Amino acid sequence: MPASIASLDTPVALIDVPQMQRNIQRMQQRMDNLGVRLRPHIKTSKCLPVVQAQIKAGASGVTVSTLKEAEHCFAEGIQDIFYAVAMAPGKLAQALTLKRKGCQLSILTDSLIAAQAIVDFGQQHDERFDVWIEIDCDGHRSGLRVEDESLVDIARILSEGGMQLCGVMTHAGSSYELDTPQALQALAEQERHLCVRAAQRIREAGLACPQVSIGSTPTALSALSLEGVTEVRAGVYVFFDLVMHNVGVCVADELALSVLTTVIGHQKDKGWVITDAGWMAMSRDRGTQRQQRDFGYGQVCTETGDWIDGALLSSANQEHGIITLSSIGDIDITARFPIGSRLRILPNHACATGAQFPDYRACDASGEVQTWSRLHGW
Repeated sequence: MPASIASLDTPVALIDVPQMQRNIQRMQQRMDNLGVRLRPHIKTSKCLPVVQAQIKAGASGVTVSTLKEAEHCFAEGIQDIFYAVAMAPGKLAQALTLKRKGCQLSILTDSLIAAQAIVDFGQQHDERFDVWIEIDCDGHRSGLRVEDESLVDIARILSEGGMQLCGVMTHAGSSYELDTPQALQALAEQERHLCVRAAQRIREAGLACPQVSIGSTPTALSALSLEGVTEVRAGVYVFFDLVMHNVGVCVADELALSVLTTVIGHQKDKGWVITDAGWMAMSRDRGTQRQQRDFGYGQVCTETGDWIDGALLSSANQEHGIITLSSIGDIDITARFPIGSRLRILPNHACATGAQFPDYRACDASGEVQTWSRLHGW
């Protein structure tokens, strides 16, 4: 039964559905124009109605960060699923169960040891796993350097061991540290070039490497060319957040996720407005702290979503958030933010803030609100 924002208890995670739809269309249109398939990473929302909106817009398959996400998506009719975290040998049985049910699950590795474990398990159970090899394009996290001697060896182990080598993939996570179009374009080209080069190395060794998969919201929205790339796995674009705002790939009005909170007190001598959204609601993520503009625990907006300049959730306890204003002047904070009034807080990191809640409240253009459940766990 649809509700209204006014009827909601707080704190609660709100999705602006029309804005979310615009974000989805923006990314889908860009990938269509660049001639690649979009396989969205659903770890941001972990929410079936959001995923369905992405697929309806033209996305092909999904990327997941847990096998539980894969199981959930498959149970809802989504078959083409990429588990884009290096496969731990102990999880192969769980992956096997999914495949035996008919899921088109592909998995990931970046080491000889793990590749051999996949081959051994696959042969033992007479199963041909679809496997990607992860490439490190920017020193940000995991994966193999493009010129690593073991790259071709891993591809050979998988191919000659009876597995299906899907291709190579990478993720330019260091894009979150950039904030100019020129720097983002350069990293997008680096991401593309190195992953394509990795595929070429495997092909030059006489092995099939049909696909090249890259992904990060900033580089996907900044790339001038995706020549040689077959798919992109962006994720946070569906909601955007303050980190993405600082990176420069979205503006304030494009942030589709916020936390609705209630004013529960004041400390007039300190200029504090106390709310019921602490770090249990916003998360501990302080991603903007490392950027040029620090938003504390979140940017404060009116209940209707209008940005209040200079108002930040500057600190947070478990269930208490503290709002401060950069310039109080003659403002009476008790009158401006009376007890019982409600505000929205825009998060630093949509993935982290969403993870604090069992569900979202999705608000449509008419103001009606529906409950969309969110997946938890591994």
